[in-house]
Amino acid sequence: MKVVDMHCDTVLGLLEEEEKGFPVNFLDNDLHIDLHKLQKGQYLLQNFALFTDQKKREIPEEETMKLMDMYYRMLEENEDIIAPVYTYEDIEKNEKEGKISALLTLEDGGVVFDSLAMLRNYYRMGVRMIALTWNYPNGIGYPNLSMDDFVNYKEASFLQRVDTVNVLTDFGLDYIQEMERLGMIIDVSHLNDAGFYDVLKYTTKPFVASHSNARALCPVARNLSDDMIIALAQRGGVMGINFCGDFLDLPNKEPHSPSRIQDMVAHIKYIRDLAGIDVIALGTDFDGINCKLEIENASQIQKLAVALEEEGFTQEEIEKIFYKNVLRVYKEVLK
Repeated sequence: MKVVDMHCDTVLGLLEEEEKGFPVNFLDNDLHIDLHKLQKGQYLLQNFALFTDQKKREIPEEETMKLMDMYYRMLEENEDIIAPVYTYEDIEKNEKEGKISALLTLEDGGVVFDSLAMLRNYYRMGVRMIALTWNYPNGIGYPNLSMDDFVNYKEASFLQRVDTVNVLTDFGLDYIQEMERLGMIIDVSHLNDAGFYDVLKYTTKPFVASHSNARALCPVARNLSDDMIIALAQRGGVMGINFCGDFLDLPNKEPHSPSRIQDMVAHIKYIRDLAGIDVIALGTDFDGINCKLEIENASQIQKLAVALEEEGFTQEEIEKIFYKNVLRVYKEVLK
């Protein structure tokens, strides 16, 4: 079964290893994702996020450029196995050549620092998807969960608090419209509810929630409400099932619930019954989560396909979840 995964933090993991003085090996390593694991998992395409925690870095843009350099180095050093994606046709070309495709994303679009020129330059550097926020407010909009409040992380009420008030900024509205013009995919994972509805109102093309689950089953603010899932489906977008245990099953006492296949299947069944099979995709968040994982890394992703088949999902439904739905969106949006 081919696999398209809309989100991982592997590039940051590699950079952190290098900055500690360890040799970096994208072919084979101890992270959730390396090339051998992707090959074993039958991956067609992996999205690679450049994640910059802006409040932990004195010069955030320098950190983003280091991540960009790491991404392109890992591709250049393994060009016989993996190749970048700039247009939808690149995915088809790479598959014909027997190569895995890599699509570059930003996690926290605030690294453009209120400049559409910077946004356009990121496009020129190969970025094709952007999560508008991470867990801080930025010049674009606001998250549901703010790291400024994470001292209260153990309180379930904090995890469930949603923001329906703070809309996208004027710059944020210009930003998403420029993304559509360029052919970049808008990602609303981490974005607050008010911002989600602004994206819906002020754009016309499909957008994605690259790594978000169903709030009805796990009532954390990072997940999508029923109304949001239905709206996303009606727009033709997709949401990637996040493998983080805390977004699959709300922790009772301490953070970091285990990540279980049965919970993933439950979310998938719920979303299918609510809004249809065409809105469901994969967004593992590999190398960005530290809970106990039943699917330990990318090499084991087919365990989910087996579980879905055992639950009565058809081959066509599983193919849509694993790759066809995302490819439909990419074909429509990427330029």
